[in-house]
Amino acid sequence: MCADHDVLHELLAGNERHLENLPTGYFSAVQDGQQPDAVSVCCSDSRVPQERMWGVDQPGTIFTPSNIGNQVWDEDDGELIVDGGILYPIAHTGTDVAAVVGHTGCGAVTAAYRAATDGELPGPQGVDKWVEQLVPVVEAGLESDLIDADADDETVINQLVEYNVNHQTQFLRAADDVPDDVDVYGFVYDFQGVYGDEKGRTYLININGETVPEVIAETVPDEYAGAIGSLLY
Repeated sequence: MCADHDVLHELLAGNERHLENLPTGYFSAVQDGQQPDAVSVCCSDSRVPQERMWGVDQPGTIFTPSNIGNQVWDEDDGELIVDGGILYPIAHTGTDVAAVVGHTGCGAVTAAYRAATDGELPGPQGVDKWVEQLVPVVEAGLESDLIDADADDETVINQLVEYNVNHQTQFLRAADDVPDDVDVYGFVYDFQGVYGDEKGRTYLININGETVPEVIAETVPDEYAGAIGSLLY
């Protein structure tokens, strides 16, 4: 244990700055409930700023669950079900948009890739559970014709990140608990310049199951053409 509690002091100082910058009435519209426009499930990686990536500065706009590997599911009695953090806003707050956001250089996908190819899990058990849930996704990706399995590890892993996002969106769209009128979008947050030169851009890779960039481009305004990308096509 850190005797001087430096990190605690930084957290407290950060909250003080937060308070000082809050405008009057900041929480007025959400005092009695929430109706977020979207639920955005991201990897819990500290380099992925969930609300900031969307330019959100108002509370109640984005429901923000996160976990290892931006997975939309959890296991219940041996069955994969939609994770409650994603399902809650859809079922109870009128949210009808879901975004699955992976990111370049994902450690969870990397760990699942290592487990799939070398049989080694990173540990401890609480981490291994989530990595093991990704292993079948990685294995399916490596067996598909979308992943260049002969490329260097960095390329393969980033392709698998995108493959995983597509797989997670497919699971959501097929789930009985998710109404058919819920739009499901897939993104990859690129802070490493893998998709392009603009680090910090979320690249749109999936709209309701459509993954071909040229087709996706027909759906969004021309001004966002630079936000469409893929490592698989």
